Amino acid sequence: MRSVLKSKELERFERDPKEVARWQRTQQHLLAGRNGPALEGYRDLLNRHPGIAQLWFERGMAAIGALEFPEAHHAFQRMMELAPRDVSLLVLAGQQYHRMRRLDDARGCFLRAVAADPDSVHAQLSLAAWFERERRLDDAWGCVETALKKHPQDGHALYYRAFLLHRKGRNAEAELELRDLIKRNVWPDANVRCSAHHLLAVVLDEIGRHPEALRWLYESKAELRRLTNAAALEKQYDQMDRNRRQLLASLTPEILQNWRRECATSPAQQRLVFLGGHPRSGTTLVEQILGAHPNVLAFDESDAFVSEIENGISPANHVLTLKELNALSPEGRAALRGRYLKSLLREDAAGQGAPVLLDKNPSPTASLPLWLRVFPDLKVIIPLRDPRDVVLSCFFQNLTVTAANVNFLSLERTVKHYADLMDVWLRMRELGGFEWIETRYEDVVGDLEAEGQRLTQFMDLEWDPGQAQYHEKARKKFVSAPTYHDVTKPVYTRAIGRWERYAEALEPFQEKLAKYCAAFGYA
Repeated sequence: MRSVLKSKELERFERDPKEVARWQRTQQHLLAGRNGPALEGYRDLLNRHPGIAQLWFERGMAAIGALEFPEAHHAFQRMMELAPRDVSLLVLAGQQYHRMRRLDDARGCFLRAVAADPDSVHAQLSLAAWFERERRLDDAWGCVETALKKHPQDGHALYYRAFLLHRKGRNAEAELELRDLIKRNVWPDANVRCSAHHLLAVVLDEIGRHPEALRWLYESKAELRRLTNAAALEKQYDQMDRNRRQLLASLTPEILQNWRRECATSPAQQRLVFLGGHPRSGTTLVEQILGAHPNVLAFDESDAFVSEIENGISPANHVLTLKELNALSPEGRAALRGRYLKSLLREDAAGQGAPVLLDKNPSPTASLPLWLRVFPDLKVIIPLRDPRDVVLSCFFQNLTVTAANVNFLSLERTVKHYADLMDVWLRMRELGGFEWIETRYEDVVGDLEAEGQRLTQFMDLEWDPGQAQYHEKARKKFVSAPTYHDVTKPVYTRAIGRWERYAEALEPFQEKLAKYCAAFGYA
């Protein structure tokens, strides 16, 4: 978290052992997610040392974790006043503003970083990445070209230029640049090398050279596995899956019905809809269609549930037992709901008046029992897609390795992840006791309006004609999901049956996936 640049006050501060010890204790609180104590620690330190930009930045991070968003904004503004030319801090502040969903402020930080040091590759590529997410590809290209004029051999900038060629649909040029880059082996770090191999696989897939694409993809995954402690992450994931299955086995229809009855006397002012399912099942497409309704406030990949409910009541990576779920008091559940809504609405204070809040995030589908314990009147939408297409699409993703998506480093583990998550849904669907609906990706792209009407009515709303033009609205929004570049286009069918191009690679897993093909109506 430390900045590269140091002020004189910071240098004096670091020579005081007692103050350094206080700072280290406060940082430990922050890193452990104890945001309340961390925030108090930074307030105390800054009362005595108000001129240290690094402290203000860390105070802002703690304030975000404590849901004190105005205080976070003040801290970051103060940091920028004290260190207006510190590129590292400015980029970090931009990332934190993105975390707060204050998009104009985030962009402003990246612009400041470039203005502070136009020769900085880090600043230029940070701004380029932001422009690319905003679909301003020409502006992103300008940043990369500026960086390469000063640093023509920088591997990160060369990779990003190839990435932008791919985004512009110039895959033949992207392939040539990537092959040349891989041959020259000029990498700033091994992660960029992995990304280049992965991007070449994606480019070759789009060109139609599928066997070669798969070879490069395997190579990228194997190298990424060597760079991480994948075995430890898989062990952690597998233990969570075992605990989750034990919880699901202990649930009964009567338990879920009892949870629902507990909220019958206090109906919520707003309807909360959870849009889950497995990643790459069309969740973002459905969210954009439903979010285009004027009475729906949709949240794309929000971390509110995980940060305020899952991690708020148990250690990270801990699955609550049935006993622990039942022990949650009415007051405790009300407090969790309050923190969740405060976190969710950070990006739109006007959302207090929206009749329907739509929280789209596939991974927390694994925690549906906890969702229903805290929100017994929750409505649940589960997008489905041919399991073989889902598995292949997930395997083609290039994501930061965590205990969940470490599974996407091999086809075998990707299939396991799909089975584990969809087993949660099949069990919850069997138990019942809550309102749910499924929707198939193939039906959405086959007849958007008919399927969209069905889902909109499930949310107790009437179809709005503007929903059919969801992609026009998506172009004006910042989409956080990995498929942000796809949802700005009208619906297309070319992704249906994509798995058939890789049928040989999927053959060893067809028997395991057959259960889910049958359960969800796929031949």
